[in-house]
Amino acid sequence: MVPQTPPTAAAVRQQRPPPWRDVRVLRVVLQVVFAIAVVALLWFLASNLLTNLRSAGLPTGFDYLGRPHGTDIRDSDFRPSQAVRAAIIVALVNTVRVASVGILLASVLGLLIGLARLSTNWLVRRAAAAYVELLRNVPVLVIIIFMYVAVILRLPPISRPIEAVGAFVFSNRGLAVPWGESEDGAGGFTLVLLVALVVALAVAWWRTRRNERTGEPHHRFLWGLGVFAGVAALGYIVLGGPVTLTVPTRDGRVVAGGINLGPEYAAVLIGLVIYTASHIAEITRGSILAVPKGQSEAANAVALSGFQRLRYVVLPQALRIAVPPVANQYLNLTKNS
Repeated sequence: MVPQTPPTAAAVRQQRPPPWRDVRVLRVVLQVVFAIAVVALLWFLASNLLTNLRSAGLPTGFDYLGRPHGTDIRDSDFRPSQAVRAAIIVALVNTVRVASVGILLASVLGLLIGLARLSTNWLVRRAAAAYVELLRNVPVLVIIIFMYVAVILRLPPISRPIEAVGAFVFSNRGLAVPWGESEDGAGGFTLVLLVALVVALAVAWWRTRRNERTGEPHHRFLWGLGVFAGVAALGYIVLGGPVTLTVPTRDGRVVAGGINLGPEYAAVLIGLVIYTASHIAEITRGSILAVPKGQSEAANAVALSGFQRLRYVVLPQALRIAVPPVANQYLNLTKNS
């Protein structure tokens, strides 16, 4: 057999099709034409927008940020004479205040309602289903307005408020709840809490490694919680009590101590929490049902209790399924605020 020699470069060039029939050349040309068309469309839209704004006498700069805002903002020290830039900063702070507390409360309430929907008790299961079906299909703005107009503003006046367990004062001026007041050394105590958290995580990791080596029950949560509480208590004592818990007390028409949640803040927070919790409850229920049934049967076979089955078998696997949609609900709560 005569060995075949590879074709030369000149022969390869002669075998190529002409540029107007070459697929690679046509692909590049089409990409360039498409990019030019997109740029031309954007230029046309931008020029059309600027022309219409000029004809309407509407400015396009950011000078308005330095102009006076003109209105006050409740539950803040903002003055109407301050600039719009300062109002935006106050609005961002208010968003963080609502979202940070709302995410925590909605997560806990949604988890409990989701577990209740899977309860074997008929009354608990149907009550949770009614909560979800009633709130999940109502626009969140309607819920917020209802909470403000029909609930918060309908509370008794400050002269005769609802006082619960000597620590809560509810009136149409807002909700007063216990809160901590910082004293000298509060910054140092915050650093102590961070150190306590790091030490607690290190202890939990050590208990996990010990469990892998010896098979001894790790109890990492209890160990970590105990270490965190011990370090925090020691720092609190050494720093001389830098944070004190104050309870709201009423003196006539004035409530002193604690922290007062204004009616607007309370309505937004409660409305967002109960609305978002209805969605998180469905996500929790669906994630638990998505765990293969054999996992629960195996947990029952090794004599785990119902709580242990949820804690060690079902919820850890359901968490991986629930994280993406729950994160979307956190974003929705933040945007709805």
